[in-house]
Amino acid sequence: MAETLQQLILDSLDAQSIIDDTRSLTIPGQATPATSQEDQITILGALNSLLSREMIVYETHETLSHVLTPEGSQIVELGSHEARVWAALPAKGEGSPLTPVQLKKQVGDETAKVGQGRAFKNGWIGKEGDGFVQIVPTIQDATRVDLREIASAGTSKAGEKVLADLRKRKLIIQRKGQWFTVKKGPYFSTSTAKPETDLTVEMLTAGTWKTSTFKKYNFDAEGAPSDGGALHPLLKVREEIRNIFLEMGFAEMPTSSFVESGFWCFDALFVPQQHPARDLQDTFYLSDPKEALPPEPEYYKRVSTVHEHGGFGSTGYRAPWSHEESSKLLLRTHTTASSAHMLYKLAAKCRGENVEGDAEEFAHGSSTTGDGPDDGFRPAKLFSIDRVFRNETMDATHLAEFHQVEGVVADRNLTLADLIGFMRVFFKKMGIEKVRFKPAYNPYTEVRTGYHKTLYRIYLS
Repeated sequence: MAETLQQLILDSLDAQSIIDDTRSLTIPGQATPATSQEDQITILGALNSLLSREMIVYETHETLSHVLTPEGSQIVELGSHEARVWAALPAKGEGSPLTPVQLKKQVGDETAKVGQGRAFKNGWIGKEGDGFVQIVPTIQDATRVDLREIASAGTSKAGEKVLADLRKRKLIIQRKGQWFTVKKGPYFSTSTAKPETDLTVEMLTAGTWKTSTFKKYNFDAEGAPSDGGALHPLLKVREEIRNIFLEMGFAEMPTSSFVESGFWCFDALFVPQQHPARDLQDTFYLSDPKEALPPEPEYYKRVSTVHEHGGFGSTGYRAPWSHEESSKLLLRTHTTASSAHMLYKLAAKCRGENVEGDAEEFAHGSSTTGDGPDDGFRPAKLFSIDRVFRNETMDATHLAEFHQVEGVVADRNLTLADLIGFMRVFFKKMGIEKVRFKPAYNPYTEVRTGYHKTLYRIYLS
């Protein structure tokens, strides 16, 4: 039907050059002109199809019309409520008046309720005793006449006052309509053959592209929307935690070194060289290259001495130091290796040593917090969020890698109360306010406490 209607529009334009009013068209398969809004919507679809090929142009004209509600249609068929009330009553002096109860039984509750008042207002009925009677011999049902006119023409010659009253009585509703004036377009033709949208191999081979009509490209079209991506839940949580640290004045540590030496991953943190965490079943060691470059000699010597013989108040582990164990390359088992690097740089800067990198960047240019002379120490607040690797048995909840969140605060006179206070603020920013801490023991961390919330448990060292 769509192509037939398009052909009708083109033939009409070819014969008349212009279609002044599409309501004058008769849609194929129908016997009457397309005066209804539904018919005009059908015509609009055909016009838009022809417009996309620039075969026609058209102007839109809006109209306001009225249609009957179900109650209005009932009045056209049976008469208005007031006319039905008048017809049910006896003429004055010709019968017994009808009481309100009798009237309701005869015409119905709704008709009696609405029609009684309007009949009185029109002067059609009067009261006699306890009942009602006709007081005029004939009536003119203007409501029914107006509704019949609106049903056929969509409006009333009586004017807007009558229409407003009928709308108020909910007998009609207003509808917006449209019709169109159609003219020839720049590529007008009486042929409805659709233009080609693609240049194919077959066209090039047969040469039919020379005589084919191609649809113009619309370079302003937005195209089909692509499916948008979304952040992985892990990345969303990581970004949330990162923003909280930055809000609290922390600086992010460089954590790009997935491969570390045994010295920085374990020895600098004073994990014994005989500790089971350094076994092959827990740590991934590199086979090529196997050994790391040596760290700064003086610092390496201090760490190895404390391990083997003690110092700074420690008795040490009293076990032989292995340079081979310390120089092994491995996939870091925790980001604390990066923390060890940064603490070393901060301490070296305090001692006046020249170290690679700018440790002041992570101290935010803060000044000393001590009471004595300036010894070069600057407080620092550092954090990192990155991947670490463990030689775990993989299952539904474990992989060989996971993310670790780590924070370091370096300053004088810090206590466990400062740590607990920080954690309360941190988790409050995450929306967790009910926090409970309990002490826990682990031989290689001091001090260690556990945070409990519902089914989650996080250990802080």
